[in-house]
Amino acid sequence: MAKSQSEIDERANLAGSNKFEMLMFRLGKDKALGQSELFGINVFKIREIMAMPTITPVVGADKLSLGVVNLRGQVIPVFDLPAMVGCTPETGLNILLVTEYGRSIQAFAVESVEDIARLDWKQVIPAEASGNSKSLVTSFARLEDDGSGQQRLAQVLDVEAIVQMITPEKDRHAVDGKKLGAKVRMKGESIVLAADDSFVARSLLEQELKGLAAPYEIVKSGKEAWERLNALAEQAKAEGKSILDKVGLVLTDLEMPEMDGFTLTRNIKQDTRFAGLPVLIHSSLTGTTNEGLVQKVGANGYVAKFEAAELAQAIRTALADSAAATVAA
Repeated sequence: MAKSQSEIDERANLAGSNKFEMLMFRLGKDKALGQSELFGINVFKIREIMAMPTITPVVGADKLSLGVVNLRGQVIPVFDLPAMVGCTPETGLNILLVTEYGRSIQAFAVESVEDIARLDWKQVIPAEASGNSKSLVTSFARLEDDGSGQQRLAQVLDVEAIVQMITPEKDRHAVDGKKLGAKVRMKGESIVLAADDSFVARSLLEQELKGLAAPYEIVKSGKEAWERLNALAEQAKAEGKSILDKVGLVLTDLEMPEMDGFTLTRNIKQDTRFAGLPVLIHSSLTGTTNEGLVQKVGANGYVAKFEAAELAQAIRTALADSAAATVAA
């Protein structure tokens, strides 16, 4: 699946309007009901789709690893995605999805690829609605009726949780407080308002913000962040204060159900009530296209997941620019 510049530009424009394209695929029958469910990944994370090439097994590799593949001189690890989510392929592992998450490239074996669906983030509902807050699924995408008379659902996979699962123990993301640098001292009662739909990402953000001694609230979607921000703005107004007395920084992911980070950022930057409020984007969607979109919607910075020291410095810079905090001695 080669991406032309026109395709990239078109998808970038979609992202700026709370829309995205999702690659849908199947992994085989699940253990619970014996059904073959639809799964999805944002097309922006897919570098290539190909028929299963020759894979070289690696001695002593993790049970989820199938080995490595040599793609145009680059050796890429290959993982068994059906095994991760508890599915059994009926026809075998036929397709390879080469993906880019944050700063890493890896490939996942799947049974089949179905289609690419163009969706509005409003069609995506958080996985917490199913009662499981720590699954490998962040949300469910409501798809158009396929003629069966019933609306289909596709499960959107949690990128951060999957990457954590396949990363060797010694290399897994963890927040080392000693590497975060100077703590921040927020002014008054202001907080960092963070939004991310991945439970793994939220856990890491919580560790990071605690390590920086920054008061915070973390929500699960752009919509939740927007609603909370409006509530705090009303509270500030009633008290004769500025929003900066309540919130010193908004820290947001990009891919989130109901409202994505691009839309959240644009809403904030176009609302005079939030003048001077910095927005920092923290995402596994990397690349010059996304960084260009970040600038287009007016974000104050962009940090790829998960580099704790870089994020800490970006937080200090954004807070300093807004005069909402000082660096602790």
